[in-house]
Amino acid sequence: MKHLDWWGRFFRIGIIAKGLDGVLEAIGGLLLLFATPGMLDKLTVALTRNELAEDPGDFIATRLLHVASDITDQGIIFAAAYLLIHGGTKVVLVIALLRKQFWAYPWMIAMLVAFIAYQGYELAISPTAGLLALTAFDIAVTVLTWHEYLRRKHGHDVAPRSRHRSEPT
Repeated sequence: MKHLDWWGRFFRIGIIAKGLDGVLEAIGGLLLLFATPGMLDKLTVALTRNELAEDPGDFIATRLLHVASDITDQGIIFAAAYLLIHGGTKVVLVIALLRKQFWAYPWMIAMLVAFIAYQGYELAISPTAGLLALTAFDIAVTVLTWHEYLRRKHGHDVAPRSRHRSEPT
C-alpha cells in the first residue's frame, strides 16, 4: 500500500503558496520602481471610482485614496525595495526548499517568525481580517517547515518517487 505523506504534501502546498506570494511581491516592487505619486493617485482614483459611487463612505476605498494622496517618491522607493527584498527572499528560499537544500529550512523558519512578530505588532495596533489570515497562514507554514526540517534532520525523509515505482506491488 502506498504511504500518504500528508505533512509533506501540506508543506509543499504551503511553500509553493509562499513562493507565488513572493513572485507577486517582487513583480509589485518592480512595477513600483516605474511609478510616481501622481500615477498611483490616478490609479487609485480609477480603481475606487465605482465602489465610491455605490458607497461614498466605503472604508477601504476612502483609506486607499487617503494613502495614495499622501504617498511620496521616498515612500514609493521604500515600498519597492521592501517588496523586492521581501518577495525575492521568499522566492530564493522556496526554490531551495523545493530542492531540499537543508540550509534553507532554518532560514525560512527565521524569516517567517520575523514576519509573524511584525504582523503580531501590526495586529495589536490595527487588526484587519486580511492581516490575521496572513499571520495564521505564516504560522501554519512555519509549523510545516519546522516539521519537515526535523524529519530531514533526523533522516526520516520520504523515499523519492523513483524508488516507489521500482518496489514490487
